Amino acid sequence: MKKEKSVSMKVMIFLTTIFTILLVISCKKGEESTDYSKIATEGEMQAELTSPPMVPKPIGGRAATKLKVSMEIKEQEGTMADGVKYTYWTFGGSVPGSFIRTRVGDEVEFHLKNHPDNKLPHNIDLHAVTGPGGGATSSLVAPGHEKVFSFKVINPGLYVYHCATAPVGMHIANGMYGLILVEPEGGLPPVDKEYYIMQGDFYTQGEYGAKGLQSFDMNKAIKETPDYVVFNGKVGSLTNGNELTAKVGETVRLFVGNGGPNLVSSFHVIGEIFDNVHVEGGNLVNKNVQTTLIPAGGSSIVDFKVETAGNFIIVDHSIFRAFNKGALGILKVEGEENKKIYSGTIQEGIYLPEGGTIQKMPVSSTAKEVVPNRTLAEKIKTGKDIFGTTCFACHQSEGQGIPNAFPPLAKSDYLNTDSKRAIKTILNGLSGEITVNGKKFNNVMPSQNLSDDEIANVLTYIYSSWGNNKTEITPQMVKTLR
Repeated sequence: MKKEKSVSMKVMIFLTTIFTILLVISCKKGEESTDYSKIATEGEMQAELTSPPMVPKPIGGRAATKLKVSMEIKEQEGTMADGVKYTYWTFGGSVPGSFIRTRVGDEVEFHLKNHPDNKLPHNIDLHAVTGPGGGATSSLVAPGHEKVFSFKVINPGLYVYHCATAPVGMHIANGMYGLILVEPEGGLPPVDKEYYIMQGDFYTQGEYGAKGLQSFDMNKAIKETPDYVVFNGKVGSLTNGNELTAKVGETVRLFVGNGGPNLVSSFHVIGEIFDNVHVEGGNLVNKNVQTTLIPAGGSSIVDFKVETAGNFIIVDHSIFRAFNKGALGILKVEGEENKKIYSGTIQEGIYLPEGGTIQKMPVSSTAKEVVPNRTLAEKIKTGKDIFGTTCFACHQSEGQGIPNAFPPLAKSDYLNTDSKRAIKTILNGLSGEITVNGKKFNNVMPSQNLSDDEIANVLTYIYSSWGNNKTEITPQMVKTLR
């Protein structure tokens, strides 16, 4: 008898579970069945467009409206990295293109203009558009002309737009992509800060860092071997004075896209965990995420609360792209440190499981370096860029170092008393205990695979910054000590 009751109880629990699941699915289908195409619009307004990393103000509770978007295509020369120029093709004069913010039910009247000085026809494919080509079939526009088309936004989410003129890959690879946000009714939950970041991979005739005006390399693009993988169109777009900012206790939302044209992004903020991730820019929300995948032509919305002060490094966690190809930025959080959240170093020492020698890759002695003749100002500028991609993770953006781990470069007696020692440190690396500004540090710095010119520039920048003694280092000084 007891056995029969047990079986009966299990059957009832099973049937109840099935019913509950079906009810939830039915409710969700009901929620998703809203036909936003039938929402009537009220009045009209000009869309606010912004260049990265800024975004237009939130939609909030405004009604659906006729939203006029006016965007100009510009082919223009810009800076890819220090001394490296590139001719970008842009929507609105920036890479990525202008951020467009809408809400479900809006009727968008899109004015696409092709500047008369441009050389090529272009169009636009917006992934938020339901219709042939995402608008591309209606928007092919020659230089000096304008096309107008309209569409209803009927799916909430964060969507990529890009040029779809043949060869499509070339137009995207030259920077023709951006994001359009379609907010749900009532808007997104409020946060304190919002920013716009978009990753792209670039293919140049010269290798990474090759100076001068670089042209697009179709063979590299087809082989998917980019020289640069960057945020917002160039190396250093979110470092060296361009950092994103927030204060302790604030919530931050990042609208993140991947223009590609080829690579998938492994988006990560070092030292932060995403509280909420809108997976691929849609309705599905994942929580407590360390790294989120963003496909080429895809997006994600991430938000998190910043709990303690410091510099939080933004990367593509396909990590060589970050530290060797440019996909790196900084979120600078100001305020009080929270020792309950992060204590900092409470014990220090050396752990060298591979032995005490400093390892380095062999460097070819056959290559002959061509050293440019730079002014002091040019050295400092070049050195700042090298510092931003090579040194700042350990020594921080203002040369303050990391307490009990990496020594400060600002007002450093260790540097200022012996410039030859500073050069040798970069050339050969350094291990063991040293004293800097009266404090002991015991860590390992590997040798840096930099040219004589690069070492001279970065040290000149360091000596010219943060209260140091303004020593100018020359490539010849480095060569003598190599």
